[in-house]
Amino acid sequence: MTASYVIIGDGIAGSSAAETVREDAPDADVTVITDEGEALYNRILIKEFAKGKLPEAPMSIHQPDWYDERDIDLRLNTFVTDIDTDAHTVDTHEGEQFDYDKLLLATGGTPVQLPVPNSDAEGVHHFWTFEDARAIAERAEAADNGVVVGAGLLGIDFAAICGAQDVEAHYLMRGENWWRYALSDDGAEIIHGALEDNNVTPVFDSGVDRFETDDTGHVSAAVTPDGDRYDCEFAGVAIGLDFNLELLQNTDIELDDGVVVDEHMQTSVDDVYAAGDLTRYYDTILDEYAQNGSWGSAKEQGSIAGENMVADSEEATFRWVSSYSITHFDFPFLSFGHPTLGDDHAEAKFSDTEWRRVAFKDGKIVGGVLIGDLAPQSKYKKLIREERVVADQKDVLMQEEVDLDELAPTAEQ
Repeated sequence: MTASYVIIGDGIAGSSAAETVREDAPDADVTVITDEGEALYNRILIKEFAKGKLPEAPMSIHQPDWYDERDIDLRLNTFVTDIDTDAHTVDTHEGEQFDYDKLLLATGGTPVQLPVPNSDAEGVHHFWTFEDARAIAERAEAADNGVVVGAGLLGIDFAAICGAQDVEAHYLMRGENWWRYALSDDGAEIIHGALEDNNVTPVFDSGVDRFETDDTGHVSAAVTPDGDRYDCEFAGVAIGLDFNLELLQNTDIELDDGVVVDEHMQTSVDDVYAAGDLTRYYDTILDEYAQNGSWGSAKEQGSIAGENMVADSEEATFRWVSSYSITHFDFPFLSFGHPTLGDDHAEAKFSDTEWRRVAFKDGKIVGGVLIGDLAPQSKYKKLIREERVVADQKDVLMQEEVDLDELAPTAEQ
């Protein structure tokens, strides 16, 4: 009997899984179901499109004929309404039912909406899909002033869009620094200066109490809890993701702020796997459960899941050091691993635009942030993969030119 594989989600995790399944099981039935209206596109590049720096053409990764050529049944604009893990079935809003031998959940998340009045007003945007990017580009191009909310890696995309589209903006942040969980004052100061150079003013220890609207229902201002008012024809909100878990509430799949999977992408229910943003996976390097939303991580998880689904075994293991880069400013920026974790750290500033921070846990590097000079990243990642105890040699690790040969051998530490 021909095996049947159903994949819910056509982001990079779902698409990579489908490709792997098809390569490993050329005669299997493979179905990919997505509620989006277009096939896989580059979620990294859509921010450049929203900035007005790229046309639509480079965004697409797979056209529908890519799936046709591989005999993958792609269902666009299709919403899953029920999953029965006992019967091994998936139901859709059009009344179709798909049987599966193995199921992959790669549904990602939905941007969190601010729980304040008028947060759903016209002109208040969230940034996740290509369709979002199109609406953001159109609105930002027409706006003179704006507000950005969310001091993280997605929020700064909104700030960069404002800068590129000549929108005079205020960036409202809850703490005293941008991405305060990973950057100290020295590192954040570089980012703050770049924001101001792009006509985006950071406003610290702030937030939104409510949005105001004009007579047409369009956003006109953001008001902070202290009563400060900032005019805005455009507002970008990026305060996190709600993972798409509603369909799983009545199943036995273990959930913990995401879908819990082991290092093989297997959930707590037989024949059901998960990959991508919504996973809380067992990190074999950290030796604990973790989450990571990077593109590379999701792609690798999808491939690992697909391999194990076909092999019906747990041979392929997800062991990955992720990275996330920002290219909005004159200097490069990269985070790697888990920079917000750890019980110790080291940092160094080399110039007005060169800074780095490395986080340690139990003496081992678990992540970090590099600004200006990204050259050390491969060496730090190597130490992460090797799980070497090196926190006692910060003087070597924080040299401007990192030389791993200067580290004491593990046996001599």
